[in-house]
Amino acid sequence: MLKDLFKNYIYPIATLSGSIIGVGFLSLPYITLKVGIWPMIFYFIVLTSLMVFLHIIFGEICLKTPDFKRFPGFVGFYLGKPAEKLIIILTILGAFGVLLAYLIIGGQFLATIFSPFFGGEVFTYVILYFIILSFIVYFGIKLISKIEFWALILLLSLFFIIFVRGFSQIKLGNVFLASPLLAGDFKNIFLPYGAVIFSLWGTGLIPEVEEMLKGRKKLLKNVIIIATLIPALVYLLFIFLILGITGSQTTDSALVGLYAHFGRGLFSLALCIGVITTFTAFVTQALILKKVFMYDMGVGEFPAWIFVCFIPLILFLLGVNSFIPLISFVGGVFLGIDGLVILLMYRKIGGKKMIMYPLALVFILGIAYEIFYFIK
Repeated sequence: MLKDLFKNYIYPIATLSGSIIGVGFLSLPYITLKVGIWPMIFYFIVLTSLMVFLHIIFGEICLKTPDFKRFPGFVGFYLGKPAEKLIIILTILGAFGVLLAYLIIGGQFLATIFSPFFGGEVFTYVILYFIILSFIVYFGIKLISKIEFWALILLLSLFFIIFVRGFSQIKLGNVFLASPLLAGDFKNIFLPYGAVIFSLWGTGLIPEVEEMLKGRKKLLKNVIIIATLIPALVYLLFIFLILGITGSQTTDSALVGLYAHFGRGLFSLALCIGVITTFTAFVTQALILKKVFMYDMGVGEFPAWIFVCFIPLILFLLGVNSFIPLISFVGGVFLGIDGLVILLMYRKIGGKKMIMYPLALVFILGIAYEIFYFIK
């Protein structure tokens, strides 16, 4: 019975939740500081609902499509080859941006933890981080499904430890700082959109989860709902925790600001959260992209692995290292386009227009804002 519970629910939920919980959530306390807690809660309610609907829609598409396809393959199946080619390009570009963000932050966290003891520059730890990740990516989903489960358990445990140790330093006044919007400063009013979408996006691994549920696919909808809500609740807890402790001193990668409050020991423990989440998220995203190369582009497994793992490293070596602008643009534009394409496929399988049109409007407005903000 326990084995069936793990097989039917816990491993699939952990795999999808673990793929959703990535580096994006580290930006959320800082963004909340810029817009205020109540606007951020509003964004979470709206965008979490949107992502639950979108994930369920994509799950329905997966169930009605032959197995062993990834996102571009679904697009080609429903919308034709020209659309598939366009989506392949956008998927690859967006995925490389995501992997680069994980590599940047994960390597920095490793350096911050270990360089005081072993020395070395950030570059050295990025390379070490890259080597370990590449090894895991090579062996695929059978290994990562179990890693995702235990990484998620450890992540929640570390949150609990930080909460207990930092409880005496949590100040509700830090969480409910006056919103800049109340003072008439509206320049950041849409800032949460791209980062929250980025942080909650999980469509890429839904086909993997569907394949994990072979013979039990009627469970997919429940798995998707639970696996989407878990990250949203974890993120809100994280925002309250970090803002409650660091307040106006919250940094753009959240955890760095804890040093002044916790000292080296617990600070290093907090950074382990960042290492764990970026590690698992990089591997799952890399596996998704690897399958795109293999299933949808006909690339061999070894060349696909080379492309997926080494291009983000090359971009890093070329000096591409901006964090929040990177995830906001990827979330708002690349993932927004993916959302529109999912809705078009949903229409092909007889989807409900009353669901499609409001979701499409949100994605269109989000894409327009992120492009305008980026150009400006």
